[in-house]
Amino acid sequence: MELLLQINGVVNSIVWGPWMCAFLVGTGVYLTIILGVPQIRYFTLSFKNVFSKGAMRGYGEEGTISPFAALATALAGTVGSGNIAGAATAIHLGGPGAAFWMWVSAIFGMTTKMVEVILATHYREKDEAGNWRGGTMYVLRAATGQKWLAWLFALFAALAAFGIGNMTQANSSAEAVKLGFGVPHIYTGIVLAFLTGLVVIGGLKSIANATTIVVPFMCVLYFIGGLVLLIMNIDKLPAAFGAAFYYAFHDPMAMPGAVAGWTLRLALVKGTARGIFSNEAGLGSAPMVHCTAITDHPVRQGTMGIFEVFFDTIIICTITVISIIATGTLTGRPELTGAQLTLTAFSTVWGNIGMIFVAISLALFAYSTVLAWYWYGETGATYILGVKVIPYYKALWIICIVLGAWGGSEFLRNIWDFADTLNGLMAIPNLIALWWVSGEVRRLVKDFDAKRARNELA
Repeated sequence: MELLLQINGVVNSIVWGPWMCAFLVGTGVYLTIILGVPQIRYFTLSFKNVFSKGAMRGYGEEGTISPFAALATALAGTVGSGNIAGAATAIHLGGPGAAFWMWVSAIFGMTTKMVEVILATHYREKDEAGNWRGGTMYVLRAATGQKWLAWLFALFAALAAFGIGNMTQANSSAEAVKLGFGVPHIYTGIVLAFLTGLVVIGGLKSIANATTIVVPFMCVLYFIGGLVLLIMNIDKLPAAFGAAFYYAFHDPMAMPGAVAGWTLRLALVKGTARGIFSNEAGLGSAPMVHCTAITDHPVRQGTMGIFEVFFDTIIICTITVISIIATGTLTGRPELTGAQLTLTAFSTVWGNIGMIFVAISLALFAYSTVLAWYWYGETGATYILGVKVIPYYKALWIICIVLGAWGGSEFLRNIWDFADTLNGLMAIPNLIALWWVSGEVRRLVKDFDAKRARNELA
């Protein structure tokens, strides 16, 4: 195990290191240029598509769930513990400047996510049971012929799901419930496994029905709670945002109360990595559910990807990091990290209610992520082994929820390390696909623009 952990540490330093982060953001920059800054051109349209009647009932006939249900499920996967714990960890390790680089990664990540969704929808197909499936593995197989890369991506997704979308989320949920209400981990794990089993047993439509209820509720809850906190600290907001911008380019150790170890390099690397980790742009996960939407054009669903990244990072992560900076928690409590920083920041305004509020938010975020990542893992597993694996995958998924919630800190740290690496490895074949098929994306975007100009599409 020690040898495996050492090997994993080396691989992790590569897949989440500066060069890989540069590759992820650089891909977003390249796609932004060749597609004519779509995150700005389609920004208004993305909101229109999200909140239109068509988003609820679908466009056309091909697909399984509504575009809004696909978005809600994708948001369930991205808006998770990373928004509360991961974003806080970024500024704890790199200083307030990490928030700026988180925003930069999100701006270009909007284009990356849009392109991922476009390709997944364009190359989607039905499995043996008649369910729509899509994602990087299908793109690689159909558009590049690189079946071995497609197989590797499916394997990484199927395995990473158990860590990043299951055991670590179950443990985060159990820890949140314990902090807020004093309930032992094992009881939360059993309840979470039961609630998850009730949903995933019904397949994608059941998952989508659950996420369309849970996700809007949890997002609005955290948004309103965070907004109230920021309003109560409104006089400190200019300095908080100013610190995020200023210390992205200046020595963060010059900041009053700076935590030892802050550097410009850490601010850039940690901010970019945690931003990517939160919104998953470039990793190829969310397109596996976006592609099941009932839509009339791949680019229409692609605009949903723009909204997904914007809401996840620019809205939710910003609430977290600015709350921590504005309340003075970042420099006032340097011994805290992760979710503890966020809990403490909210407690400065709400007291014990703030801790309960964040605990409930974290539990809901984690639960929704468990639901979404089940579909991603199942998609990877069925690509390799076929639909016959689904019952076994479901059973193992439910068992691992209990193990994750019950597991000790060292066990979970090892699981998190392996899952983090597998999650990063998903990006490599995904980015290859994005560069390889970028010409087809340009054609699809031009086709979408032309049809809208002729009023053939709304």
